[in-house]
Amino acid sequence: IDYQESLMSLIYENEAIIANANKLIRGAKILGVPTLVTEQYPKGLGHTCTEIELPSDQEIIEKISFSCMLSNKVTAALKDLETKTLILAGIEAHICVLKTALDAKAAGYDVHVVADAISSRTEANRKAAIRRMEQVGIFIVSTEMLLFQLMDEAGSSSFKQISQLVK
Repeated sequence: IDYQESLMSLIYENEAIIANANKLIRGAKILGVPTLVTEQYPKGLGHTCTEIELPSDQEIIEKISFSCMLSNKVTAALKDLETKTLILAGIEAHICVLKTALDAKAAGYDVHVVADAISSRTEANRKAAIRRMEQVGIFIVSTEMLLFQLMDEAGSSSFKQISQLVK
């Protein structure tokens, strides 16, 4: 969600956030997990920062609502995917990530937020957002935890690739 150029330099622990976002993107590709990418008002906030390693064919969904769940393009894409589980990462944790997580949970999705791949301009806002999400039963996970939860067993080629990725 909204890893955009104009905000990224202001984000608390931005280098770690970018590194974990890239691990999630690569891990999703290895495991065949589809990804959606959004940009909040790109005319004003710019596009996804160049350090985020998106696949060349990745569609980017522009939005103006803080919650991705208020974007018709996002909800149509989710309907096409026929999923009831969402994994969220992005910035800012206390605005767009939080609003998306709360709205997705209210819509009946199982929501997992990757804590080490979300942030805000301040640590306090990031922590407050995580606490708020936990209060309503949103699952808070780490990048490594999530990638291993998406696999069933060791020994596969995807296990080996994910193990290398998280080292």
